[in-house]
Amino acid sequence: MTIEVLDPTHEGDSRQFNIASGLKELKGAKVGLISNGKRGTYPFFNALEELLKTKYEVGDVIRVVKKNYSAPAEEEIMTEVIKWDVVIAGIGD
Repeated sequence: MTIEVLDPTHEGDSRQFNIASGLKELKGAKVGLISNGKRGTYPFFNALEELLKTKYEVGDVIRVVKKNYSAPAEEEIMTEVIKWDVVIAGIGD
């Protein structure tokens, strides 16, 4: 068995990144919740979704679960992310 150790640091030129401008308000926004699939995320995201809808009047809440809790989100998820106004990623044990 081979174990591959990954280095999480960014080796490229960080000047290429731009800071997102952010939203002025959440009302009507499309919010994506990315879960790692562990059981602790479900009650937390349930409560968060309810809060976002009732207090902040978001338009849509899209919930996705990664296939592998310890790996980056799959390409299908990352393709959808660009359609959302806000993304919240959570972990739970």
